[in-house]
Amino acid sequence: EVNGTRMQDGTTRTMIFGVATLISYVSRFMTLEPGDIITTGTPPGVGMGQKPEPIYLKPGDRMRLGIEKLGEQAQTVYAWRR
Repeated sequence: EVNGTRMQDGTTRTMIFGVATLISYVSRFMTLEPGDIITTGTPPGVGMGQKPEPIYLKPGDRMRLGIEKLGEQAQTVYAWRR
């Protein structure tokens, strides 16, 4: 969700590589800790593909992402500072 609007919805059933395979692969390069997120690609609904105008994240936007039966996280977008 972005600002309370569902943008994307997908399941692990449609992924090319299974969850266990992805965790095993990433674990070869780093130690995974509770709360870590492995990005795996994107289901339909990406902001750049929205019609009639693309939707991009901007400072102040609130994002919420989650995995059913596992939990969710919320983040706020901040402007990059040099």
